[in-house]
Amino acid sequence: MIPAVCVVYSLCVCVCVCVVYSLCVCVCVVYSLCVCVCVCVVSEALKQLSVVDSLSKNVALLKCSLERIINNRSREDGCCPLDWKLFGSSCYFFSASTLSWNKSRDWCESHQSHLIILTNDKEWDFVTHQTIPELFWVGLSDGRTGRWEWVNQNPYTIDRRRWVPGQPNSWTGHGLGPGDEDCAHLHRSGRLNDAHCSKPMRYICQKHSLRP
Repeated sequence: MIPAVCVVYSLCVCVCVCVVYSLCVCVCVVYSLCVCVCVCVVSEALKQLSVVDSLSKNVALLKCSLERIINNRSREDGCCPLDWKLFGSSCYFFSASTLSWNKSRDWCESHQSHLIILTNDKEWDFVTHQTIPELFWVGLSDGRTGRWEWVNQNPYTIDRRRWVPGQPNSWTGHGLGPGDEDCAHLHRSGRLNDAHCSKPMRYICQKHSLRP
């Protein structure tokens, strides 16, 4: 049974409001003591949403195949959405707008991706070639546990060659509210630095490439 809200008026008149989808039909069954039970019947429109989603995926696969042929790429090469960059088996989005670290994370997740997780030297070189000399949030933080970890909660061991000298330093004199610097970003030099998570910066999202 899909949840619904029943509002009881005088004379035991019930009004049901569906909280699942706008196209629902509600039926009230009135018992003694004016107890109302609401049953929501989901509209056929919900079924159509899954059809549209399936068609969208098929169109994306066809577009990927066409791009692969036009660009003379092998079948092993994937495809990325418009404005995303392909490297290896992943797609990367380098934002032009700025958000806080938390809002950057949410934006990436709303686009079926995550803030970037950097795993090897080749990926570091590719990414920093795109970011220098700007500031970009990455998916690294110590705000949840006090220990640095990636957004997928995999632990991170600090590699000093990847950080600005003297960082991370958990500075509290930033004047941006409570807390120290719990979120990591790529500095203008291409190295990591910690900053207060509320600070607006560009951000990098990452997801698996689409393969036909």
